[in-house]
Amino acid sequence: MRYERPETIDAAVGLLADAPSRTRVLAGGTDLLVQLRAGIIQPDLVVDIKAIPAMREIGVEEGGFRIGAAVAGAELSEHPDVKQLWPGVVEAVDLIGSTQIQGRCTIIGNLCNASPAADSVPALIAAGATVRIVGSGGTRDLPVEDVITGPGQTVLADGEFITSVYLPARAARSSDAYLRLIPRTEMDIAVVGAGVSVCLDEGGTCKTARVGLGAVAATPLLVPSAAAALVGTKIDEQALKGLSAAASAACQPIDDKRGTIEYRTKIAGVLARRAAVIARDRATGVAANGGAH
Repeated sequence: MRYERPETIDAAVGLLADAPSRTRVLAGGTDLLVQLRAGIIQPDLVVDIKAIPAMREIGVEEGGFRIGAAVAGAELSEHPDVKQLWPGVVEAVDLIGSTQIQGRCTIIGNLCNASPAADSVPALIAAGATVRIVGSGGTRDLPVEDVITGPGQTVLADGEFITSVYLPARAARSSDAYLRLIPRTEMDIAVVGAGVSVCLDEGGTCKTARVGLGAVAATPLLVPSAAAALVGTKIDEQALKGLSAAASAACQPIDDKRGTIEYRTKIAGVLARRAAVIARDRATGVAANGGAH
């Protein structure tokens, strides 16, 4: 196995373009290094992108934030502006592993590992986040919900890698929330995860919404029907019932030791409802589960 540590994106693209198909990109390494040690993967080339300055930056772009692929979860969690505008995304990232893991794990690594139960992905989907993909064929931007194609599988072609994720600008009276259910109190894989983002008008009526679910299908889901249940309402009891029903209806889960199909389907609706209430209260400045944002 060959290890390379390029200092520019172009250099990384060149290495990946010239290499055999068995390559891996190293950012945080909290999944990759475990897989290497266990013999699950045996790449011919590992390209470490942490020496590329742009990979380590959180920058303001068109009122939103561009987060480099090697920004650690702890760094993102400590960024005051990201925490204020996208508390749900930060909540999701905070749930990846232990305190030690937080110093290394990355939001892009969590996405590219392509677990259906990845915590950050439903929150990113709810946020309307996009990723920037580079390769020898050029650069393209893609919605997060289109990245994962199956367990452990993504749309990335040979030689491509993700350089950043973009969280868009927020309108006034907007916020988000992420909740998950796990069998233990911490450091476990989600039975279900739910992210909700809402934007309200001056009267408190929901103008736009997005709902993301994790661990209920082969890939994390964007659920337009659940979001539609909120739009045009004050996110009241009737709207929340519609949201819950739509979230459950979208589920295509499996039975495993963490939960049955019936249980996951029910919990998806419950968590989506609770996340919507938190997002609504945050958008209106009402303290809810941790306070207003």
